[in-house]
Amino acid sequence: MNIFLFFAWLISLIATFGSLFFSEVMSFIPCTLCWYQRICMYPLSIILLIGMLKRDKMVFIYAFPFVLLGFLFAIYHNLIHYEIVPENASPCVMGVPCSTKYIEWFGFITIPFLSLSAFVLILFFLLKGKNHEK
Repeated sequence: MNIFLFFAWLISLIATFGSLFFSEVMSFIPCTLCWYQRICMYPLSIILLIGMLKRDKMVFIYAFPFVLLGFLFAIYHNLIHYEIVPENASPCVMGVPCSTKYIEWFGFITIPFLSLSAFVLILFFLLKGKNHEK
């Protein structure tokens, strides 16, 4: 088993359950950008698990589009959260604003920051795993 693929899967699983915890247990309503990131993260838990169990060398090709899109959504969401991009440039026109900060641990760790961290780590482990197999 590729240990790097295992770590990528583990991070995707933690991120999936973490987002479900925030919405279902803590009752934090996800904004539009949060939903886009979830759409990219949730399938990764399944894709990476199947790729790991089947030892599929093509798993990088299946997972990479989800990771890249989620990464881009997470960067944009963080730019809105840290007021680098104005709120009126966000897709959150109805419901919860994309700038809503439900948590802010240590003054900088927000839910979009956690999402961005997860996508960066998954991308790192996928790239390490791909290079490790050569």
